[in-house]
Amino acid sequence: MRTVAEYHKKLSQSGFTLIELLLYISITSIILLAVSAFLSVLLESRIKNQTIAEVEQQGLHIMNIITQVARNAEAITGPLPSASAPFLTLDVAVSANDPTVFDLSGGTIRITEGVGSAASLTNARVIASAFNIQNLSRPRTPGTIRIQFTLTHVNPEGRNEYNVSKTFIGSATLR
Repeated sequence: MRTVAEYHKKLSQSGFTLIELLLYISITSIILLAVSAFLSVLLESRIKNQTIAEVEQQGLHIMNIITQVARNAEAITGPLPSASAPFLTLDVAVSANDPTVFDLSGGTIRITEGVGSAASLTNARVIASAFNIQNLSRPRTPGTIRIQFTLTHVNPEGRNEYNVSKTFIGSATLR
């Protein structure tokens, strides 16, 4: 039979001491904390990139529509030459779409073709602002406009990764 001292000696040789156990737990905790912090930063970066892409895609889409319609228009009827306005009125070739108007209302950029109702060019995830059209036309030249607007991603919680705003500037000349 074994004595208590022999049993205790055998047990202490095969197990961990309290200090070793605390050391292993602290090292594991540090590693898990570092991995979770890395994953958190990675997730925030992914969300930020998606938000930037959303604003970029919508801005480029709106700019393409406005410039395409303007290039194919017959005349710029508003704003007047050498003036700026928060709208663009174009005389287009298709009489059902005449006039075609681009404007800003309630944080959305809209298009109205002919007597139809206004259609939004932006979705609910962005807010448009600072929509400005400058008519750069000169006498005896095709009309030229400068387009400028700002899109800001909707951020009701105020989180940094959704805080994206970009100003788009472009121009178009009638053909």
